[in-house]
Amino acid sequence: MTEVHAPPITLLGPQHAQPTVSRVLRDLGIRGPVAVVTAGWQERETDASVIPELDVPATNLTLHARADEVFARDAEFAAAYKSRQSRLKMMQDFYRVRLDHAALAAHTIGVRHVDPQLLADEQSISIDLVRHLDEDHRERCRAHHEAFFQRWSTTERERVAGHRRELAALIEPTDALVIAGGHVAVLLNRLMMFDVLGLTGDRPIIAWSAGAMVLTERVVLFHDHPPYGPPIAEVLDTALGLARELVVLPHPRLRLRLDDTERVAMLARRFSPAVCVALDHGARVKLERGAVTGGVNLQRLTPEGAIDREWPARPADEPSALQEGSLP
Repeated sequence: MTEVHAPPITLLGPQHAQPTVSRVLRDLGIRGPVAVVTAGWQERETDASVIPELDVPATNLTLHARADEVFARDAEFAAAYKSRQSRLKMMQDFYRVRLDHAALAAHTIGVRHVDPQLLADEQSISIDLVRHLDEDHRERCRAHHEAFFQRWSTTERERVAGHRRELAALIEPTDALVIAGGHVAVLLNRLMMFDVLGLTGDRPIIAWSAGAMVLTERVVLFHDHPPYGPPIAEVLDTALGLARELVVLPHPRLRLRLDDTERVAMLARRFSPAVCVALDHGARVKLERGAVTGGVNLQRLTPEGAIDREWPARPADEPSALQEGSLP
């Protein structure tokens, strides 16, 4: 895939109840047109009723439909892509088995009644083991993606290359890229398949929910009260890497127990030095050159198990801790 610059990025919370994307576009001085990615909605990607009012002209890039067309016309590529997805799923299953055992061990150690300092040391070792599993899985996913796209080049495979030429022509007159939420794996795969960020250049990017997740360095699936299975967060895949040192957790009201000090602390420590930030309705994170420079209505999970609602507020002349490469 093409290497891309880190353009100005705005990450938002969910838009279905309190849309803020049009306000963000106004604040950025973007009058359109904008390119829109709704591939995460899959077959509903052209359903205009689902798109929050943008108040600017918009061009839907229809990445999901384009991928379906490629699969239908290029049987060899479709078979290779299906094999790739099957392998990634098996890798995820094996990682999850290892993760389940590590998480169970961490819990068993955490409830022991021993010297507090010894317990803290042992818990730190448990977190390091889980962190190693996370990063090993992410790196293996990244290497698998890289090998696939080297073999099946988006510039040499005619069906994909043809769509990329069309996408380049659609993006060229636009002022920004808007990425909606939806199915995070589908969204990530379609953006990678057509290397959309390689066509976007330095245009500002505005993204919400799953769209915000795919712009970070890793996609983390999480649910503190899932319909089945243990409530263990897991790394689904490497992501596009434009928003650095950040783990995005959308819809916290539905998926996180932010009042559970122990769970909050474990999640924050597990992904440190990246910052875990919950994005609820009305949340906004601003990034320049991949680093956080501001935000509103954010909830940062702290290693102590608290929720920092002031982050990333700081004096104007004080550099961001993320820019310095350390945990706030």
